[in-house]
Amino acid sequence: MLCEDIKDHAEFKRLDDIAGIVIDLRYVGDNNFVGRDLYGSLDCRWLHREAAQGLVDAVAILRAKQPTYRLVVLDALRPHRVQEMLWKHLEGTTLRSYVADPARGSIHSFGMALDVTILDEHGQELDMGTGFDALVEKSHPKQELEFLANGTLTPSQFENRQLLREAMFGAGFRGINSEWWHFNFGDPDVVRQTYLRID
Repeated sequence: MLCEDIKDHAEFKRLDDIAGIVIDLRYVGDNNFVGRDLYGSLDCRWLHREAAQGLVDAVAILRAKQPTYRLVVLDALRPHRVQEMLWKHLEGTTLRSYVADPARGSIHSFGMALDVTILDEHGQELDMGTGFDALVEKSHPKQELEFLANGTLTPSQFENRQLLREAMFGAGFRGINSEWWHFNFGDPDVVRQTYLRID
């Protein structure tokens, strides 16, 4: 199904209808690793209804832990055609491991993945040690204990990442090894096999 037709599909929920979040889609504009607007006129403020309910639950968990903090959504639904653009942008580099091969498909393209971080009471992003879309080892959750031990990550940066994971994992999301900001909802293999991909 094309992204342009999603508004008429009952399986998807608009981000604007979810209370307690901030929406700052980074592929609208140039604040991303490609350095340009990839969404243009596409409306990508959507999630599959199951992931949307997970986000509602994550908001509640974060509010219970830190009432003045808010989740900010950096990316949600990412049409398959945009995934192909990301893959092409990294052609000839050693960085393609950070982007799902379009031949396999990104969970974002099913509306079942989120890129998120946390805003403090002043509307500032918590320091996670790197920014969103930093395609470097310091972004890797898998290596955080090593980075904490050698001083690459500070205790507060580590704790901020832990807080984000507590909210997301508590709501049923799963993280990945290479990006602290990325969370999948549901089993990726099942999603790829049985859910509707948005092109």
